[in-house]
Amino acid sequence: MQMIQTLVVTGYRSFELGIFKEDDPKIKVIKKVIKNALKQYLEEGLKWVLLGGNLGVEIWTAQLIEELKKEYPELQFSIIYPYLEFGSNWNENNQSKLQKVVEQADYVDAVSHAPYQNPSQLKNHTHFLLTHAQGAIVVYDDEVESKSGYFMDAAKEYAENHDFFLHLITMDDLQNAVFDDSD
Repeated sequence: MQMIQTLVVTGYRSFELGIFKEDDPKIKVIKKVIKNALKQYLEEGLKWVLLGGNLGVEIWTAQLIEELKKEYPELQFSIIYPYLEFGSNWNENNQSKLQKVVEQADYVDAVSHAPYQNPSQLKNHTHFLLTHAQGAIVVYDDEVESKSGYFMDAAKEYAENHDFFLHLITMDDLQNAVFDDSD
């Protein structure tokens, strides 16, 4: 296995988990599990995290990267949108969350430099992420379907023919973290 320098982090959108408030205790648990996973890779040489900018796991990861940078100043993250004007139809509060992490990002771009036109832009975005990283941390469970399933299917297929690993964080992992008091 090659050294992991670049990782994609993705997973559930906040609404898919029934999370609608910033102080929902579920966010703390999700961040804790992702943070522990990232620390493991940081100890092994991780330098970059690629995010797509979705509300939920991706925004929470961007927020916790800011915390991790205190301990790992070499860590950088990028937001790579699937298309131009991504998130422009979100409500003001959600646009504000996105804008805040965009301002903290080390690099921001879009795979397609056109506004949303068709699903091929989303497929191209997934392909871009897979081909620009050595692996992915995905908060996803086959028992709880979501839009992340598209990424999972593409990543599994990609991993069959490439040196690419998937670090899956399941609902069981999150449930176990609730009962684990260490931080």
